[in-house]
Amino acid sequence: MLAEPTLLIQFQRPGRLWWLLVPLAVLLGYVGLSARRTPVRRASRVDLRRILPRDRAWKRHLAVLCSVASMASLVVAFAQPQAYREVPRDRATVVITMDVSRSMIATDVEPSRLSAAKSAARSFLTEIPERFNVALVKFAASSQLVVPPTTDRAAVSSAIENLEVLPSTAIGEGIYASLDALKLAPDDPSHPGTKPPAAIVLLSDGATNVGRPSLPAAQQARKQNVPIYTIAYGTAGGYVYEQGRRQPVPVNHHELAAIAKASGGEKFSAESLGELTNVYKSIAKAVGSEKVYTEATDRYVGYGLLLAVLAGLGVISLAARWP
Repeated sequence: MLAEPTLLIQFQRPGRLWWLLVPLAVLLGYVGLSARRTPVRRASRVDLRRILPRDRAWKRHLAVLCSVASMASLVVAFAQPQAYREVPRDRATVVITMDVSRSMIATDVEPSRLSAAKSAARSFLTEIPERFNVALVKFAASSQLVVPPTTDRAAVSSAIENLEVLPSTAIGEGIYASLDALKLAPDDPSHPGTKPPAAIVLLSDGATNVGRPSLPAAQQARKQNVPIYTIAYGTAGGYVYEQGRRQPVPVNHHELAAIAKASGGEKFSAESLGELTNVYKSIAKAVGSEKVYTEATDRYVGYGLLLAVLAGLGVISLAARWP
């Protein structure tokens, strides 16, 4: 869904780039002429210095360089370049996959990990474009599709608010359930028979201790071109009480980082509600746009015109003997 581009720029008419030899030849010619030393009689040189103020070499060099760079920019524009630009996605499906294991009742994040996670996830819904479908999956000892892909934000928000904790953590099962949920997404209206791009946003504070392992699930997501954005939520000092005994529940960053890497997604961390909200905003921006090749000729024409203006000012400065 969000594969990184392999090339920063492409050209529709790459054969025209041979014209870059022209500004190169001009530059080499200028360097050659500047290196030549023409003998001048001492008396004449002294007389000229009395009549004319000394010329500043850096102005000449700057004017020529701007002129050559302007020509090069216009040649690049002539080759019709295309560059990556971010544009809003028309359609996509996002699966919010939330850990509801007992460790989520830890209060190292006020008022608790789960309460803060619910609040941030509901805010996340407002950041996602309205035309996107959103699904909700929860996991603890097992996974469950709570809300299938829908544009009904109220239904998803209500389901998030009603989540309750359960024992154990099955991250792998949560990923598999999320991939199954994507099969229920409606086809892309612009391309009947095909599903729109998709992503999984997985929040957890622990490590898999039941069910299928998470790494093969992440690899399966990559095969389906579904990146997983993982959020390691909580602090190293989190704890819960089990049968009256204090039980540490530190966040496991390693597994969530491995999941993100294997799926082609990205791993985030958050230790507070504010940080989590900012993470969700970053993810919303990532899934809400895509990088596509678009015409970039105007950009290089603009560079060329700006450099031409600077070169012209340099020449005027030399002719007018400005200080």
